[in-house]
Amino acid sequence: MFSMSAVVPRSLRLLLHGLAPRSPAPPLQWPVRAVIADIRVLGSWGRGGSHDRGWASGANGEGEGEEPEEEELLSAEPLLPTASQRVCVLHPDVKGRAGRTPRHTELQVAEAAALVHALHGWSVVLTLVVPTRVPDSRLVFGKGNFQDLTEKIRGCPDITSVFLNVERMATPTKKELEAAWGVEVFDRFTIVLHIFRCNARTKEARLQLALAEIPLLRSTLSRRSAWLDHEGRGSRYIMGSGESFTELRHRVMKEKEAKIRRALERLRDKRSLLRRQRTQREFPIVSVVGYTNCGKTTLIKALTGEAAMQPCNQLFATLDVTAHAGSLPSRIPVLYVDTIGFLSQLPHSLIQSFSATLEDVAHSDVIMHVRDMSHPNTEQQKTSVLSTLQSLQLPSALLDSMLEVHNKVDLVPGYSPSGSGVLAVSALLGHGLDELKVALEKSVLQATGRQVLTLCVQLGGPQLSWLYKEATVQHVQELPETGAAHVTVIISRAAYGRFRKLFPE
Repeated sequence: MFSMSAVVPRSLRLLLHGLAPRSPAPPLQWPVRAVIADIRVLGSWGRGGSHDRGWASGANGEGEGEEPEEEELLSAEPLLPTASQRVCVLHPDVKGRAGRTPRHTELQVAEAAALVHALHGWSVVLTLVVPTRVPDSRLVFGKGNFQDLTEKIRGCPDITSVFLNVERMATPTKKELEAAWGVEVFDRFTIVLHIFRCNARTKEARLQLALAEIPLLRSTLSRRSAWLDHEGRGSRYIMGSGESFTELRHRVMKEKEAKIRRALERLRDKRSLLRRQRTQREFPIVSVVGYTNCGKTTLIKALTGEAAMQPCNQLFATLDVTAHAGSLPSRIPVLYVDTIGFLSQLPHSLIQSFSATLEDVAHSDVIMHVRDMSHPNTEQQKTSVLSTLQSLQLPSALLDSMLEVHNKVDLVPGYSPSGSGVLAVSALLGHGLDELKVALEKSVLQATGRQVLTLCVQLGGPQLSWLYKEATVQHVQELPETGAAHVTVIISRAAYGRFRKLFPE
């Protein structure tokens, strides 16, 4: 539970609990209420709204048994309104920007609308594409266009909020736009972050999101601090603490961020331990990456036959990294790692926050890049994925050996892959999976240093059972006249070294 004594001075705690000191306590003034609200926003009290029940309680039962400090960190107020929203998607079409074409703009607007539809109860009632030469100005648009926008938005009573399709809005910009249009205005960062919140399931994903929210919360606190300073209240001290309201808010924020980082570091250590255990067991790892909603989960389900996997046709349906066991044609066991989907203009702080999770990609043996070939913007999606992978500073050998898989080819009549080394599949219909498994096996053998050997072993000795346990036995040809057998195996260099040490020739 949250300990008020760690943050709030005793005199303020008495006010909050209604326990009056010797002299009658005055009613709570606005600055005190602001402190209470800010502490709630920072995750010290209460739970989120209906959109955030899974986030606060820990879906799939994982919230049970969490450390009190981490449970406190995972409590949060909703980022967006919990009620249904009728949204105006507003796309600033920046003149002179490289790659600006009508088709590219159309696809950006379609993706923005898809982000809105990913939120339960949200719908798009109006889409506007407005040219601008001053996207970095306070009002984003020129004076004339801004006046026209204001008339359209205020003249449409169906609109309850505006999604401005930019990565981040400055605090003064958000304040002025909301004042002019009379509705709440959200940027891409806030929308994507809230979608992540709704889909996060594991404690690690939720902590990473809490860390990603820090810049948003910090800007909110800065706006409130500026208001207090303007009113001459920001420098007032909480009774007996020697600490002003502004200082208290920023200290609570700093302490929250430090606690989240410590909790993530503990989880990072656990993840490293699991990776070491997988390495010791010599399980080949195939990381499956791709743009969001490209069909990664459906493809892994088709490759493994795991019935429990439930793919969803929506953005960011997979947010938590999960591993799924499968086997290749030669019966080599392999682990497929399902990763978070990528997005163009994915906010940098989100990439940073999920860097610990994406470390699994860096420690894999093979990367499989899945592309949705039915999407009209598939080439731009490929560029976004490769750019994100390069930003993770992955080993060059891992990137160079990456397999490119063209998915959903059943939706593209007459499709034929261009370029060598490209594999065309339909994960939903099962087309091309056998060829994909063969290519995966070749890549895994090369990446892990496994080799195909034929060994002569005695049938009555321990060698054969050892090989069944530590290698992948392909074929056994018995030699009855000698009591031995020729055993064809796929074995790693390390395992073969152990075999020769235990059973010297």
